[in-house]
Amino acid sequence: MTTLLNVHDMNRDQLYLWIVDMLHDMFEIDKTNIQLESNLYADLDIDSIDAVDIVVKLSQSTGKRLQPEVFRSVRTVQDIVNVIETLKADEKA
Repeated sequence: MTTLLNVHDMNRDQLYLWIVDMLHDMFEIDKTNIQLESNLYADLDIDSIDAVDIVVKLSQSTGKRLQPEVFRSVRTVQDIVNVIETLKADEKA
């Protein structure tokens, strides 16, 4: 069972660290290779199927459904942080 990520209690740095852990756990990527500016595809060897797995994991972890068109523009780790931040802002509104 997946524990819901409480994004409301996390700042940007904490979200980034959670994403680093997630990418490491899911794809065995060395944590030292994961930076905010890391390109998921070019730098971290994430493919389109892996990207779908990330979307599923984010949805499970946050309890929020991510729209596919939102994630299509995601290219970097920073973009993932931004998507989660947007989910936080949308929920507050």
